[in-house]
Parts: sequence; C-alpha cells; structure tokens
Amino acid sequence: MNIQKFLVFVKVAELGSFTKAAEALDYTQSGISRMIHDLETEWKVSLFERSRSGISLTSDGMNLLPQVKRICNEHEILLTRVNDLHHIQTGMIRIGTFSSVASHWLPNIIRAYKKDFPQIEFEFLLGDYTEIENWTLTGRVDFGFVRLPSKTDLETIFLEKDRLLAVVPADYPLANCEKFPIQELQNSPFMLLEKGSKAEVAEIFEKHQIMPRINFTTWDDYAILSMVEKGLGISILPELILRRIPHKIKAIELEVPAYRNIGLAMREQKSLSLASKRFLDYLSYRNEK
Repeated sequence: MNIQKFLVFVKVAELGSFTKAAEALDYTQSGISRMIHDLETEWKVSLFERSRSGISLTSDGMNLLPQVKRICNEHEILLTRVNDLHHIQTGMIRIGTFSSVASHWLPNIIRAYKKDFPQIEFEFLLGDYTEIENWTLTGRVDFGFVRLPSKTDLETIFLEKDRLLAVVPADYPLANCEKFPIQELQNSPFMLLEKGSKAEVAEIFEKHQIMPRINFTTWDDYAILSMVEKGLGISILPELILRRIPHKIKAIELEVPAYRNIGLAMREQKSLSLASKRFLDYLSYRNEK
C-alpha cells in the first residue's frame, strides 16, 4: 500500500483537478496522473471521468473515497503519535481538579512525573464536579478529577473511595462519640459544601429524610473548616480534605457510612497526547506521604 497514492486520490477528488492537486501536493501533473492510473490499474476500476469540462468521480470512485479518507486520517494520527514519541520531553498537560485533590494528590503525582519529564508544564483549573466535566467535554482540559459516576458521556477511571465524615468543633457535645448520629445533623447550624448541581451531602439528607438548618453554602472546603472551628456549625466533608489540617475540629465517621467515589474523566483515553497518557501511569503516587 502506497499512502501517497491515497493522499493524491483524496486531493484530486477534493479539488476536482489534477493540476490543482499537483500544485497543492508539490507534484508534477504527470506524476499525479501516473499515481491515479496506478490505483485504477491495481483496483481494476475507473476512479475519475475525464471530459473537456474537467474531471469528476465515477460511482466506483465515490464508493471508495470515504474508506480512503479514513485510511489517510489514520495515517495522520499515526504520524502525530510518532511525533509525540520524539517530543514528550516538552509540552503542556491541562488538568481540571477540585481543591482537595489539588492539595493532597497532585503535588506527589507531579513531583514523581517531573523527575522523569522535567520540561512538561502543567495548568490546573479548579472547579466543582460539573465545571470539571464541562471543561473535559469541551477540551478546555485534557482530563479532570471528578466524582463518579459521571453525569456525562466521558471515559472514566475509578481511583479511590473517599469516606464522608461529620466535622464538628472540638468542644461539640458529641465530639468524642464513636459514630455520629445521622439525625444530629439537623440539630445544629449546618455548613454545606456544595455548588451548582446537587452533590453527595444533599443525597445523604434525602436518603435519611433530614432537613438541616443550612447557614452557609460554598465550594471552598477550607472555608467550611474555619467556620466549624469557630463554632458556627457542623458539616460533612470528604476524608481527603481532612488530611494534615491545622484546624481544631473533630472528624467522626457517620453511623451510616457514606462515601464519594473519585475518578479521572476524559473524552477518550486513546486520543490523549502521549504526555497525558504517561501521566496516568503516575496516579499510584497520589497517596505518598
């Protein structure tokens, strides 16, 4: 198979002229004619009708053109992948993330990655689950950390089950209890970690038919911690957020355990750049101390 002949066939079909195709591909007109003739001889079909007014595809040519185009497109993708192999030392990886992953996972992952690929640069976009999914769908980021299951048609990789814990001031009456009663969530002002679409905490309320007294809503988890520390209310936060925090609070497992599933979402893993694909190999470093 000679890919150049396929490229010539597609270009002649697009431009409707041997002369224009020769100019576009930097061939002689006779060279273009010869390659088309070779294809017609090899396939035993006539690809173009010649007339005084120009050329046009035959019915056989029209039937074969879509498949030849696909082969040419795949050839272009192959060349891109080969080029990636030679240029993985430089480039940009764009990641959509929420703050707890940015604070507790990404530093370890990127430190390990940059030991091997020090010239790769990173761009982070911080947002909520819905924003990150949208950024991933539109190509604003290469991939994003999300809560699973994703509500959109994205390819996902499960990473970790993250416990949801009750968070109370250090002097709260039930601060030393082993399991936090679910019904207690509606007996104190509640600081809700949520923005945009409904998240996991609201689902806990619905499941147990709880009507909390919500005094404060934000997607800033560290603002919630400060509010709780000052005695302004209680909250439920993912365990990942509560690693290595300086706040004087108590985190208690709920009497009915609850979790969020953290994953990585992308439009299509096979379409990622080689640098981004290599990043996936480093996800195991996320829990390093």
